[in-house]
Amino acid sequence: MIAVTDMTQATEFYEGKLGLSAARTGADGSKVYTSDGRESMIVYPSPDHAGSSTATLVSWNVDDVEQTVDELTSNGVTFEQYEGVLESGFDYGTDEKGISPRAGGGKVAWFKDPDGNILSIEGDH
Repeated sequence: MIAVTDMTQATEFYEGKLGLSAARTGADGSKVYTSDGRESMIVYPSPDHAGSSTATLVSWNVDDVEQTVDELTSNGVTFEQYEGVLESGFDYGTDEKGISPRAGGGKVAWFKDPDGNILSIEGDH
């Protein structure tokens, strides 16, 4: 579940920029989105809680991380830039596109919705 301050702005982001389709809309304006034909994510109005989590709230597995980053960037999505090394010595720093190696292999790229909720795409390629 993802809390947002403004459902109109959230709809523009999740549907307009990410290309998601709402399966249904609740009486409060909340939207349920599907992935692979199953209900998988709810975006709901809750201004007091929007953007307050420091964790990744949703991650989508994609076939090609670089291609998906390019597509989303062309839709106006901005990917985060991180630098750092974990205690284990793993370097999770991102490249110029915002893509980081994923622990255990593959790639991951983080981005935020208009409220600052952290989302990501990840994949083996």
